[in-house]
Amino acid sequence: MRRCARSSGLLRSGGVRRGCYSLQTRSYSSGSNVNQSNPSSTNEGKQIFKIGRFNHVAIAVPDLEKSTDMYRNILGAQVSDPVPVPEHGVTTVFVDLGNTKIELIHPLGDKSPIAKFLQKNASGGIHHICLEVDDIRQALTQVQKSNIRVLDPEPKIGAHGKPVFFVHPKDMNGVLVEFEQK
Repeated sequence: MRRCARSSGLLRSGGVRRGCYSLQTRSYSSGSNVNQSNPSSTNEGKQIFKIGRFNHVAIAVPDLEKSTDMYRNILGAQVSDPVPVPEHGVTTVFVDLGNTKIELIHPLGDKSPIAKFLQKNASGGIHHICLEVDDIRQALTQVQKSNIRVLDPEPKIGAHGKPVFFVHPKDMNGVLVEFEQK
């Protein structure tokens, strides 16, 4: 047990009290612990894949033309042309921010997962984040071996023309995470 620096509350192992946070280890299906503060930690002697650069944040938008216009003409950002990505059921527009991107996503067809998202969030909102990995197959294998759910068992080609897979938000602290081949 340790005392929290921000309040007079005590922090017990595995718990958080009064807004205090502590790095914990996560137990994986193999039974070993991985120290999340050390990216070179190993799992049974094997190197765990390492996430790379933050690639983009995706924002679901109900009106792609209006959103594109806002980023281009009001905020002065460099904005791509719309690109349909039928395999994912979306039309995308990328907003280049120099060090990262915003991906504006809009439903492509009625069966689009983004259409369902927008039914629940009519004004749009953050849909997912994307992180780069050096080896998409190694990352997918490690995630699956760790009992972290993926939305599709095989990578698909994403909006950048590179293989991607998505990890279930319930296993990623409530955030839908996309991993993309570097």
